[in-house]
Amino acid sequence: MPATVIRLVRGPRCVKIFGCLFLVVLLSKLNLCADDRVTAQRPNLIVVMVDDMGYEGISCFGNPYFETPEIDRFAAEGIRLTDFHSSGTVCSPTRAGLLTGRYQQRAGIEAVIHPHSDHPEHRKGLQISEVTFAEKLKAAGYVTGLIGKWHQGYPQNSEEYHPDNHGFDHFIGYHSGNIDFVSHIGDHNRHDWWVGREETKMEGYSTHLINDATVDFVRQHAAQRQPFCLYVAHEAIHNPVQVPGDPVRRTESEWNRWDWRKVSPEERIAKYKGMTLPIDDGMGRLRRLLNELDIAENTLLLFFSDNGPAGDFPSGSPNLRGGKGTVYEGGHKVPAFAWWPGRIQAGTHSDECLISLDVMPTLLAVAGVTPEGGRPLDGVDLSPVLFAQQTLPSRKLFWASLSNRGQRSEAMRHGPWKLVVQHPKADPGTFENEHAELYHLGNDPAEEIDVAKREPERTKRMLEELKTWYAETQQSATEQPGGWNR
Repeated sequence: MPATVIRLVRGPRCVKIFGCLFLVVLLSKLNLCADDRVTAQRPNLIVVMVDDMGYEGISCFGNPYFETPEIDRFAAEGIRLTDFHSSGTVCSPTRAGLLTGRYQQRAGIEAVIHPHSDHPEHRKGLQISEVTFAEKLKAAGYVTGLIGKWHQGYPQNSEEYHPDNHGFDHFIGYHSGNIDFVSHIGDHNRHDWWVGREETKMEGYSTHLINDATVDFVRQHAAQRQPFCLYVAHEAIHNPVQVPGDPVRRTESEWNRWDWRKVSPEERIAKYKGMTLPIDDGMGRLRRLLNELDIAENTLLLFFSDNGPAGDFPSGSPNLRGGKGTVYEGGHKVPAFAWWPGRIQAGTHSDECLISLDVMPTLLAVAGVTPEGGRPLDGVDLSPVLFAQQTLPSRKLFWASLSNRGQRSEAMRHGPWKLVVQHPKADPGTFENEHAELYHLGNDPAEEIDVAKREPERTKRMLEELKTWYAETQQSATEQPGGWNR
């Protein structure tokens, strides 16, 4: 060191300066360490969504055909949510609502984003103007991942639809509505398995690939001591109906579709079991890994289905009316639970009326992230329910379904009252031929007794509220290419 510097350091004034600089550096390092500790203490977040599984799809919710022991163990160690609903009755809408915490009608995604290029809904997708939970958490220091099904737009229609434009650091899976479990040919008759933006040929049953990628992601980011948010979107138990070891059913030129009406009941249940148990196995691997890595007590996991049962399998409850695509309870009441050892009391349940729109505000709340101003979320934070088994303030919930053929139906829930609106023989995409039904779910959970004529004033009021809600979502709905009425 030069002599002049030595003399300066030895001077009284410079000693004070050196001391101040030392304190600044020390405090800065302490603050960085504190920030690192805060980041490390933020909970890991895992959202597991299965596909087309009805209310009794797992044994802890009443499956009479077979046991799902690993899923049941998660539920037994957490809280079962016995009145949980998807915000949509089919794949794409529910996923848009889940990702944004807002009714999917606001995003302009009301129907399945259809694989056929000539379908009115084919060119739609999640626009970059929408804000997802992955974007918010990524900005707060989380590493984010999506494994499995996207179904928020075909990237060949718009580059903006890719998951990495919506906050996901890592993506392994497929863009379409479903793929062959073996060949990975999508419903749009193209190979559809990707690692990030790279189309990747991988051998293996798709549920096994999703399970493998899930544990790899968790192990990698737990080792890096960085909080993570992982969205696991299983393909099962959606068609094509294939169990491990089955042959290819879909190629780029044809689809040999399995028809449950042409097989024995025993074969149907065997396929149902064979497609469900790989999910159960993956859940067991995940639970054991979280415990092995000693991060279970810093991890919130949510599990639910995207809608009610398709016709392939009897995963719905015989006590619920309707299934996938309908706004009756069977179309959107789904199995769900939350797990967080040490935070959620084991063996509890809640019969609060909840909806998948509540997932985003809950994730943000437990991560200490403030929702974006100016874009209010439609869901609510479920922390009081999950951590203290408290009740939520009364609220109104809405559903609006649009089928592949353009048939509309709507519903509204307020307390035990459920309004259902059908449009028989209406032109595609229209709200013609309105027919309102009213049910009291407390007395009639199967929606068998229409009391609309006995309760004309209530029916009228709820119908007006339903129409007002839908009109409000459309006032600022995101512009989308295509649609039934264009």
